[in-house]
Amino acid sequence: MSTFTVSRSALIPAPPSAIFPLVNDFHEWTKWSPWEAMDPNLSRSYSGPESGVGAKYEWTGNNKVGSGNMEIVGSDEPSRVRIRLEFIKPFKGVNPTVFTFVPEGGATRVTWAMTGENKTLLSKLFSLVMNMDKMVGKDFEKGLASLSVEAVKRKS
Repeated sequence: MSTFTVSRSALIPAPPSAIFPLVNDFHEWTKWSPWEAMDPNLSRSYSGPESGVGAKYEWTGNNKVGSGNMEIVGSDEPSRVRIRLEFIKPFKGVNPTVFTFVPEGGATRVTWAMTGENKTLLSKLFSLVMNMDKMVGKDFEKGLASLSVEAVKRKS
């Protein structure tokens, strides 16, 4: 139980070219990220390039969203975005995250996957009572649904 993966996918009725920019640019995440509405006073900062490799996003929020940062470490337009996700609060951890965009008919299969390790004794104990897939999976589903709405707007 030392490693975990949370993964969700959705078929979005838009081409990868309409979806990819919404993930590859952290400024666009305010439109679809499931955590944006959890804290109306969320503090955000951006650094590095506007989008793509090296783009960085840092946040600090309430107990529901915690604090941390993300950096795009791989950007293969229009098929994949790789992110280094680091949580500071409520628990420290680094969780590699990948979005993939695969054309499927006239739509795109978007998969959002996050992996991690329970390295500390506290995180290992936490994993015995809290299932990361159940805890985060619903947020991924909500985020993919919102991403779909934004991508369809962009496609129009």
